Amino acid sequence: MFCGGGSAGHVIPNIALCEQLKNEFDLCYIGTDGIERDLCRDSGVPFYTFDGVKLVRGKVLCNLSIPVKLHKSVKECMEILNQTKPDLLFCKGGYVSYPPAVAAAKMGIPVLTHESDVSLGLANKLIAGKCRRVLTAFPNTAVKIKNGIYTGTPIRRELFGRDRIMAKRAFGCDLRPTVLVFGGGSGSKAINDCLRGCITELCRKYNILHVCGKGNVVYSSLYGYKQLEFSDDMGEVYACADYAVSRCGANAANELIALKIPTLFIPLENGASRGDQIDNALYFYERGLCKILRECDMTPASLQGAIDELISDKKLKTALKENTFKRGNERIIQEIKCALNESFN
Repeated sequence: MFCGGGSAGHVIPNIALCEQLKNEFDLCYIGTDGIERDLCRDSGVPFYTFDGVKLVRGKVLCNLSIPVKLHKSVKECMEILNQTKPDLLFCKGGYVSYPPAVAAAKMGIPVLTHESDVSLGLANKLIAGKCRRVLTAFPNTAVKIKNGIYTGTPIRRELFGRDRIMAKRAFGCDLRPTVLVFGGGSGSKAINDCLRGCITELCRKYNILHVCGKGNVVYSSLYGYKQLEFSDDMGEVYACADYAVSRCGANAANELIALKIPTLFIPLENGASRGDQIDNALYFYERGLCKILRECDMTPASLQGAIDELISDKKLKTALKENTFKRGNERIIQEIKCALNESFN
């Protein structure tokens, strides 16, 4: 049984693993009636719903009812686990993972969890002690956890080996460099606004493929500027991109590095997150694998300048080409099978 949700970043890696495991195991998914249900709808994996409980950071009064709601959530999860009788629960973090992990531990069901960021998220911090192993996307995360194992991160197979010429043709890009700009699943107003403040100058030199988020497309007849609300086929989007500007959520960051796309990361700042995106960006920056523009320093002029620097940075392209970063799917599947064998012996 898989669990994880609250954002696409906690679901898409699970779907990547499900695709590889579905012919070998009976699979199911437990989550809330949120984005995880929508994303899992077409996977063919049976989905079970419970009422989740989310901590609202910085708002004490909103969290007063959490203990009562959490008790109810754990009870619901125990009923689902008793019905489905999984041999293993695989968690992908986010608040959606906590009740199923607690329920599984109470019932003696082995639990594995995976952390995609450099720093552990709150849910994974809370459930780490209940897990057989905590799998991590980054090696320096695993060494800080008693039961941590570095595996890499799950990445969808369909992102690789796509036809670049066909992708550029599909998005109407000419022979100039194509820069992909996106700000996460729902877009980023800060990035969108700054990009549009310098888009005329950028399109004199580059194609700009802008995944701006639902409801954020604006009218433009500017040559070289292509807008999308979102894409159901990120493999085609990535194939079109010679360069990228992105937030630094773990999944997007790992995908861009694995695909060797030179990227300017604009991480969410601490006030809008727990600081995980800054940690992720610094990890890659310290290894010469990306460039960073802090949001507090971002203006249309600084964004334009940073994109120009990204495209002219030959050392970055060489570092990415020589980097041996790989998908973690096979190692994670190996750990899943190992945990299953341990529980049967």
